[in-house]
This record gives sequence, C-alpha cells and structure tokens, in this order.
Amino acid sequence: MVTEFGQHNYWAIILGGSKGLGLATAQKLARHGMNLCIVHRTRKADLPDVERAFSQMAAEGIQCIDVNVDATNADKRTAIMADLRNRMGEQGKIRALIHSIAKGNLKPMLAQEKPSLQHDDFQLTIDAMAISLYDWTKALVMEHMFAPDARIISFTSEGSTKAWKNYAAVSAAKAALEAISRSIALEMAPLGIRANCIMAGVTNTDSLRMIPGHDTLLAHSRQRNPMARLTTPDDVANVVYLLCKDEAAWINGTVIPVNGGEHLQ
Repeated sequence: MVTEFGQHNYWAIILGGSKGLGLATAQKLARHGMNLCIVHRTRKADLPDVERAFSQMAAEGIQCIDVNVDATNADKRTAIMADLRNRMGEQGKIRALIHSIAKGNLKPMLAQEKPSLQHDDFQLTIDAMAISLYDWTKALVMEHMFAPDARIISFTSEGSTKAWKNYAAVSAAKAALEAISRSIALEMAPLGIRANCIMAGVTNTDSLRMIPGHDTLLAHSRQRNPMARLTTPDDVANVVYLLCKDEAAWINGTVIPVNGGEHLQ
C-alpha cells in the first residue's frame, strides 16, 4: 500500500466521519498515510462499533483523533482547532477538509396529521449541511492551518437540482453547499485551496434510509444505473482519495458525479 500522505505529515479533518461516506473516506485516507481528525455525533449505543473502526484506522500507523461533538457549534470548533494545532506540531498541515454532515429535516411541505416543514427547519438544515462548510474553511484559513495545496471536498446529491418529496430542506441545503463550494474555489484559490463537490449516486446508507420512500428510490436507481448496481461508500471514498493526490491539483470548482453513469438516464 502506498502511503504517500504520511511523508508530508498531512492531516484530514472529516466532519461527520463515524459512518457512511465519511467513515469510508476516513478508512481510505488512513490506508494511504493521512492523519485524521474526525468530528462526529454518535449515540452511546453506537459508540462501540465506531470506536472499533477508529482503532482499526489508528493501527494503520497514522494519528487518529476523534471528537464526539456537534461540528456546527462554534465554540467546539475553536476548541478542536486549538487541540489539533498542538497535536500536529510545527510540521503538520491540513491537506483536506471533508464535509459529510447529515443533519437535516425530512418533513413534507404540507401535511394533515404530522409535522410539516417550517422556517426553522430550513434554517437548521442549511446551517448544518451547507454554511458549516464555510464556517470551518474560514476558521482554518484565519488560523493558517491549511497546507499550501489544500483540498475542500463536500458531498452533494442529485437532490440539489431535482425535487423529491420530503426533501425540500435538504435539497435547498445541497444547492447552497454547491454554491458555497464554488465561491470558495474562486475566492480562496490564491491561497492554494481547491474546492469540489462529489455528487454521489444513490447509496444505501443510514442517511438515505431516513428519507420517506427510500425503497422506491433504491429500486429506481438500480434500474437506471448502467452498471446495474448502487453506489457504495467505498466508490465515493476512492474519488476523495484521488482528489487529495498531487495529480488532482488542477481540479477546482466542480461538481463531480460519482455514480457509475446513473445520471445519464
């Protein structure tokens, strides 16, 4: 296994790295020598499995810090950054900020017998799933913690341009996430920062299973995918790894479909 990141003392901050796309990404980067700071919100019942996964990553010979707090909390962000600076030392730099926060509302706009989407639901979802990318990026820039060639990578979905029932708040957040990523790519390029979104195909994760009618979505995706299968977290993690490599330095300001051609039909 090539561990190209280890020789540079590179670090990745992964926001939402205890399961799904975030965890798969952490595992992939660890195998290639990237030190990790994983910020996650994990219930007590799920902690044994999560801690086991983190221990396995540390066994790859990298440093692995995990913090079980709300990544959208400004005070927690400041504390995490201060601790990380001490852990990294003078030579350590953040090569990648990976945004995989899934904290949103999946309510219908109109409903008779159950809660419907309200203004606060939109605000919470957009703050957590979009604006937090800017908050973390700006804070790390102000503290000069990024490597000279840094990568900002976030996960979006087809829901940023398509309307799905009960997905309005998340759809708005994904559209905002893409817009913020493009602006980071433009305005922070002089600092050596590249920002890109990965538009993953339908992936059978806990987040997807929270969407009402997800079974229909899964079946439809299998039917229209040229590869006749769903996207996996490892498929997405592999592309994150590629974007973190030196050879990907000229990719900036894009939304990259990672879905085996699912978007073609």
